Amino acid sequence: MEKNKQIISLPFPIYYWTVAFLAFFGFSDSIYLSISHYRVYTDIAYESFCAISKSINCDTVSQSPYSIFIGIPVPIWGIIGYSFFLLFLPFARSKDAQKERIWPILLFIALAFSIYSVILAYISTFYIHSYCMMCIVSFGINFLLLYYTWLVRRRFSKIGIIKGLMLDIGFLWDKKKKTIPIFLSTLCVIIFLLISFPSYWKFSSPVLSKSIPSGITDDGYPWIGAENPELEITEFTDYQCFQCKKMHFFLRKLVEKNYDKIRLIHRHFPMDHKYNPMVKEPFHVGSGAMALFAEYAQTQGKFWEMNDVLFAIVGSTNVLNIRKLAEKIGLDYRALSYSINNKIIRYKVKHDIAIGMKLGINGTPGYVIDGKVYLGQIPPEILSRVLD
Repeated sequence: MEKNKQIISLPFPIYYWTVAFLAFFGFSDSIYLSISHYRVYTDIAYESFCAISKSINCDTVSQSPYSIFIGIPVPIWGIIGYSFFLLFLPFARSKDAQKERIWPILLFIALAFSIYSVILAYISTFYIHSYCMMCIVSFGINFLLLYYTWLVRRRFSKIGIIKGLMLDIGFLWDKKKKTIPIFLSTLCVIIFLLISFPSYWKFSSPVLSKSIPSGITDDGYPWIGAENPELEITEFTDYQCFQCKKMHFFLRKLVEKNYDKIRLIHRHFPMDHKYNPMVKEPFHVGSGAMALFAEYAQTQGKFWEMNDVLFAIVGSTNVLNIRKLAEKIGLDYRALSYSINNKIIRYKVKHDIAIGMKLGINGTPGYVIDGKVYLGQIPPEILSRVLD
């Protein structure tokens, strides 16, 4: 009969530095995700390295409304959480901690991190339908932190978790000259961010000025900007495409500042499977109907007002309220609703899609300048030709 093998614990510093490394790695990952989140919204040319496919795409996750929690980006909360963890970790290495103190508290912090990871994974699976690789890395870090903090308690402490928590509170209170400033500073940082964190993810719609010319081309397409342009840009866009939204507002502001040089022409290319024959499965559902609403608004002389509003709501809601949309633009609600079945309007949208496909556009946004097609963005050297 074999004797039970005794489990030999590794030296305490190995466990301690493993936990420290994991927490620091999580902190670094959150910094990367925060920078990536910022650039997704502010840099028109940015694309993260993990924007691999429809299902594995960090940018898609960043573009979703779920990437913001109580007015602060989720990765910023990650920086705060890991910082809090790292600030308290050194107390566990002090001599009077005796390899036992602080670990119950760190265990519960790691448990909170892990529960939060499960919630975010659920949202990615059932609401965003896309995964962020670096977010998955953070999930793994959180579960490893939970495992190692549990393992340290198992190796070096024989008392229950509740009693351990009570002893931890007393231990931290004895060191209140150091611990209270950590609590207060963390709380102050959170309050400061809640009050003053810039909402860079909210695009402000350019104000349509009467001084900026607009009209309809000979082919029947809406334009805004220069009557005799030095540079003419035709955009093929989808109202549910985030990159289309980002580029559109960039171009609208560019036209606003250079309305005597640049003309922007709009054409539709919804990636809605019900309208676009290139799309074989449900994708950007509803973008086709949004294009129809924009076409109807054009018949009422309000295309650019409708266009800007439709782009502004990308990522902010999954439900389009037609009544509120009509009221905001100043259109008749019933007429706007019935426009979806208007054969002439539907033909114009499908004609735009057919022309786009003929030009070789297979995704959005697409731009046609001097007969050449550019996908995703416009090379800076083209814009620099007409800019000071």
